[in-house]
Amino acid sequence: MSLSRNDRKETRKVRYTRMIIRDSLIELMQTKPIVSITVKEICELADISRSTFYFHYKDQYDLLKQIEEETLSFFAEFQKKSMNSHSIKEVAKNLEEIMVHFSNEANSMLALISENGDIKFQRKLFQLLTKHNTLPKYFSEKAPDDEAREYYSIFLLYGINGVFQHWVKSKKPFPISKLTKMILKWIE
Repeated sequence: MSLSRNDRKETRKVRYTRMIIRDSLIELMQTKPIVSITVKEICELADISRSTFYFHYKDQYDLLKQIEEETLSFFAEFQKKSMNSHSIKEVAKNLEEIMVHFSNEANSMLALISENGDIKFQRKLFQLLTKHNTLPKYFSEKAPDDEAREYYSIFLLYGINGVFQHWVKSKKPFPISKLTKMILKWIE
C-alpha cells in the first residue's frame, strides 16, 4: 500500500515538526537543566503552538524520555554488534561508528551527558555499556579477573566518554580516523 501525496507530505511535516521540537529542547538544555525548561519556552523557540507540542508529547519530560530512549536503543544495537570484536581492526571500526554517531548527534549527545541532562539516563547508558562485559573482548581480556575487568571497563568508558565530550565541544578539530587511532594507542 502506498501513501498518497498528501499522506507523504503530512508524514514529512510531522517528522519536521518533531525535529524542530527536539532541537529546541536540546538547545535549551545547552544552558539549563530539564527541570528549568518549560513547554512554553520550547514552543517559543520552535515557533509552534502549545497545541502542536501537546499533539506530539505529553510534556517536556516525555520529549526528553523519547530522545533518551532513541539514544539507548542505538547503543543497545551497537552493543550487540560489537560485543565479540577481537581484532584491533574491528575495534577501530566500532569506535569510528560511535564517533560518527556522536558527531551526527553532537548537540543532543552533549545535552544528554552534560550536567544539564538527567543523571538517571547517564547511569542507564553506562550500565548498558558495562553490563555483561560489553566492551570488546579485545580490551576486556587485558584484565586479569572479573573484578578487575569491571573496573577496567568503567575506566575505559568514562575516559572515552570524556574524550568524546571534549572532541564535540571543541568543534571536532581532529578527523574521526585520527582520534580513533589516538584512543586505541592510549588504551593498548
